[in-house]
Amino acid sequence: MKRTNLILSFLLLCMISLSYGQRKKKTVEEVQSERIAQSPKLVVGIVIDQMRFDYLTRFWDQYGEGGFKRMVNEGFNCKNNHYNYAPTSTGPGHTSVYTGTFPAMHGIIGNDWYDKESGKMVYCAGDDSVASVGTTSDAGKMSPHRMLTTTITDQLRLHTQQMGKVIGIALKDRGAILPAGHSANGAFWYEGGETGNWITSSYYMDALPQWVVDFNDSDAVEVYKKSWTTLKPIGTYLESGTDANTYEGMFKGETTTAFPHDLPAIWDANGQFSLLRSTPYGNSITADFALAALEGEDLGTDAITDFLAISFSSTDYVGHFFGVNSKEIEDTYIRLDQDLARLFTALDAKVGAGEYTVFLTADHAAINVPAYLHDQKLPGGYLDMKGMKEKFDEFLKYKYGTTDVVKNQSNSQLFLDHKILANLDIDLDDAQEDIAKELLSYEGISQVYTGHQMWENDYTEGIPYILQNGYNQKRSGDVLIVPSPGYISYSRTGSTHGSPQIYDTHVPLLLFGKGIKHGSTVNRTEIPDIAPTIASLLGIAFPSGTTGKPIGEVLDFN
Repeated sequence: MKRTNLILSFLLLCMISLSYGQRKKKTVEEVQSERIAQSPKLVVGIVIDQMRFDYLTRFWDQYGEGGFKRMVNEGFNCKNNHYNYAPTSTGPGHTSVYTGTFPAMHGIIGNDWYDKESGKMVYCAGDDSVASVGTTSDAGKMSPHRMLTTTITDQLRLHTQQMGKVIGIALKDRGAILPAGHSANGAFWYEGGETGNWITSSYYMDALPQWVVDFNDSDAVEVYKKSWTTLKPIGTYLESGTDANTYEGMFKGETTTAFPHDLPAIWDANGQFSLLRSTPYGNSITADFALAALEGEDLGTDAITDFLAISFSSTDYVGHFFGVNSKEIEDTYIRLDQDLARLFTALDAKVGAGEYTVFLTADHAAINVPAYLHDQKLPGGYLDMKGMKEKFDEFLKYKYGTTDVVKNQSNSQLFLDHKILANLDIDLDDAQEDIAKELLSYEGISQVYTGHQMWENDYTEGIPYILQNGYNQKRSGDVLIVPSPGYISYSRTGSTHGSPQIYDTHVPLLLFGKGIKHGSTVNRTEIPDIAPTIASLLGIAFPSGTTGKPIGEVLDFN
């Protein structure tokens, strides 16, 4: 009897254990299913204009705990993140981040480019078919109509039956419009000038929302009409060069490049509120407006994911003006770090810590001032554009009897007149190759490729791979020029960008928040990988032209 009871008890325990295990396994499956279906209440995409990757490490000790360091310490750091195309500029950069592809697919081949159909230069966001909203100027005649594919923000709108809200914000119109996508609820940008107002386009709405009107009517921008001095004692800025030097530009009315910059004294001579773009105050204004949007649009307050796309543009203006090794750029990033910290603090309070996801990257990086490189005995210099043009015109006249065979030169590309070449009975491919060989002989030119090569070959690495990703068959030119490393066509003060060289392609990629692991990688990631990574996190379709791949090691579904 006792033996029978023991056997029955053992069987009962086994059944209980098995039942518990099944229930436990089912619970895990249910949790996994829920996690796959869950989304953060808000995704915040941050693009910092002209941020080199090494700004993250170079100024690390100057940063507080709540901005860049919080993203690294709580999130994931992709240390070997690159643009995989050229030209590396603002319009293509923002578009590539959000479309998950490159200009060959999305069509934004530059900030401006030569339109082969109209024979005119066009602007990436320009649209004469829409009207300005919030201003009487043409500064609002903008839309994303030249972008050929959808964005991650468009896909969120589609996935949520247009219930997920999307807002784009930047000082630059293209920095707000292109990330926000085709179907955004709104995109807003800074007019500067006499008003310092934020404006938009009739593409999105017929009148500014009340919260934007209230922001414009407040003194939120006027408070930054003040002297620009360093946030910390300038003697602690050891991560940058001397304050007064010949590598930096000067605002109109100034007699030195050194701090402080007395903005009220030079206000009218430098475009009034437009002057703030070229100071770190422009980033602070952007952060102020983003916080107003967070409240005014009631973002991240329900179960349907919203998206706030923010671009901090002043870093680009400061870099162009003062250079990547200036005290001004160091101070700008120290101040930006504080702006990021107050943004994250506001997100914690409004949306909830752990309820939102953030990614941060840049639209391109930048080169050190070549004059500075030269003085440090490093390779670098300036293209003699005038001398090159004179020599090239002589070549064209000798070879073809006219310079008219070249219709346009822009974005390091030449556009040839196919009709003239046909009338001269000259094969287009031959003309491309002859011109490429001629240009390759010029000082400061490293490589030259032809449109024919872009059509016929499938490059998988190196400079031609980068050029091909930036080559759109309908929009790009006939000859593609690559300056030698360290060489630019620019003023002798300030930094620039645009090349396929690594100093223009290497940018940060940080992610933190809901669904993001803690860690880092030195494996190569590319800008088009960002959109499919976020799409995978959200469980939504990839943008229509996606060529990038999700960065699996970033995502946490456990």
